[in-house]
Amino acid sequence: MARTLAVIGDRWTLLILRESFLRVRRFDDFQDRLGIGRPILADRLQKLVANFVLTKMAYQENPTRYEYRLTPKGRDLYPVIMSIVHWGDVHLAGKKGRPVLHEHASCGHVFDPVMRCSECEATLEPRDVRVLPGPGMRSDKRLPTEKVTSERGQTRSPTKQARQT
Repeated sequence: MARTLAVIGDRWTLLILRESFLRVRRFDDFQDRLGIGRPILADRLQKLVANFVLTKMAYQENPTRYEYRLTPKGRDLYPVIMSIVHWGDVHLAGKKGRPVLHEHASCGHVFDPVMRCSECEATLEPRDVRVLPGPGMRSDKRLPTEKVTSERGQTRSPTKQARQT
């Protein structure tokens, strides 16, 4: 999670990504829609390009002007952005309701993003998921499901504690 947040973990970057998914591509359009200062926008766009989330493509010569398009890596952030939007719609929308609805072009229905298991397609809830060590895990890391011994020698399970809070 920390590596992901290092790339997309600030307000302006998330808003730039939202606009990118709404097919905004040009610097001036990002600036107009977001009300963001030019130096901040240039910095966030450069960071997204450097991390291969966006690609910079010339659309005009003399003077050369660029647009920013989502890469496959950037498009993979769509579920993340949609989850954040949905959370805001559920918990922060005013009395009038959601400011924007999302319609599935194929079926014509307004939808909510849902997390499903890629294997059995069951809807996922946090308590339905166990965390297991992966091949890239450092040996000095401890998973939240492992037993932890306190300074007093007591053993506890962080998972049980997390469920109680």
